Amino acid sequence: QVQLVESGGGLVQPGGSLRLSCAASGSTFSRNAMGWYRQAPGKQRELVATITSGGITNYRDSVKGRFTISRDNAKNTVCLQMNSLKPEDTAVYYCRYGISYWGQGTQVTVSS
Repeated sequence: QVQLVESGGGLVQPGGSLRLSCAASGSTFSRNAMGWYRQAPGKQRELVATITSGGITNYRDSVKGRFTISRDNAKNTVCLQMNSLKPEDTAVYYCRYGISYWGQGTQVTVSS
């Protein structure tokens, strides 16, 4: 069983930055891909960024150049640095481990 705990969400003005963190416990963290997903009200959950065990990253087009995903296998954490935030980035952000495990989500609101 894997437990994921996200932190770092909040309210930020357009153009601002936030850093999300996800701490994992209960498994061999380094073996699986990790990802960040988000879900806005009335919309389906969508992939934001993923990172493989080897550090290969992938981003949805709308966040490329603004968001950076990283992982620290020694600390069992994955982070999402979000810069130049836009109102359309507003959503609940979820951490995912492998294909089966999700965190509880953290709210990100971008508004003036």
